[in-house]
Amino acid sequence: MNIKSSAQRTDHRVALVRCADYKTASEAIASGFDLLGGIEQFYSPDESLLLKPNLLLGDHPERGSTTHPAFFEAVAKRFLSQGIRLCYGDSPGLGSPQGAAHSAGLSAVAERLGVPFANFIKGIDAPNPQGKLLKQFHIAEGLSAADGIINLPKFKTHGLTRMTGAVKNLFGCLPGIQKTGFHDRLRDEKNFAEMLVDLAELISPRLHIMDGVMGMEGNGPRNGRLRPVGVVMISTNPYALDHCVARIMDLDPMLVPTLRVAMERKCYQPENIEILGEPIESFVLEDFDVNRSRSSTTGPQGFYMNLFKNWVTPRPVIDPEKCSHCGRCVRVCPATPKAVQFSNGRDEPPQYNYNRCIRCYCCQEMCPDEAISIETPALRRWFDKIKL
Repeated sequence: MNIKSSAQRTDHRVALVRCADYKTASEAIASGFDLLGGIEQFYSPDESLLLKPNLLLGDHPERGSTTHPAFFEAVAKRFLSQGIRLCYGDSPGLGSPQGAAHSAGLSAVAERLGVPFANFIKGIDAPNPQGKLLKQFHIAEGLSAADGIINLPKFKTHGLTRMTGAVKNLFGCLPGIQKTGFHDRLRDEKNFAEMLVDLAELISPRLHIMDGVMGMEGNGPRNGRLRPVGVVMISTNPYALDHCVARIMDLDPMLVPTLRVAMERKCYQPENIEILGEPIESFVLEDFDVNRSRSSTTGPQGFYMNLFKNWVTPRPVIDPEKCSHCGRCVRVCPATPKAVQFSNGRDEPPQYNYNRCIRCYCCQEMCPDEAISIETPALRRWFDKIKL
């Protein structure tokens, strides 16, 4: 793969195909390709492509936090039938990449199809001269061995970015613990989104195929509630696709920080989006549980703003009845000093110091017990009601 920043995207087409269950995913994906003019336009003979699923953690596929193995298989078979050489990979938030793929059910599919796992442990430096915020990334070595990337995101909510989509899924192209380091360095949601858009422009996948058959609402991206969405979405433009995800969630796309940044940079223009297939209105879920507050998810920045921040900014909260005292939240907290720690050994749940908390929500995302949720302070809820 030639790692370079992409030119401004002009294709704003998004194919929306109804898909009631994973048994019919293959047919839905084929229909999506047909709507876009055929799969042949997305590859050249003798190329190798890398499939980039969402492997947040090594969760069982029925938990709904990762790209479903049946969806992964349907996409892989579609390209393999064209004689394309495939590999796949992702860097999870915690644990080994191959271990996560095994637990999520993807490695069994890949082994059966003869699709090897790419190197997502070692990294290489990739210059990003056109980046607005970052001029270089340390990306997974496996990306450089492929001629192109096929992105397979999952339809989910997210504490920091409000939703997980095509752009956010590319964060897994950064191997190892550097991902938590970015949370500590880029504590404002706008700066974090600038980094994600820089990365998306650098990686520049050929295609984005969204697993929206079963979505996750509420306490996503791992501990939310599963909800049938029944859609397969395909586009060459990650921002146009994510815009459609937000609309289906009945979420103002301009509340999604990556979309706000992308529009400011003219990476996409919402008015140019062309829906192919089913009308998007037929998929909209008006009661979808997602953060629609107009307030920032990270809150005001700076030492003197912390007191005000704690009154109005959402924060992670531990349910002591669910907490197993495993300490994973302490381990993954990127703040220095840590914002969550054990205060009385492991006899009680860890305690937060919200003056240190950077609102990255890594603790909530990585909790294995569904014990951490995001709570909006009463004053913030009151402000939001006034605005409505």
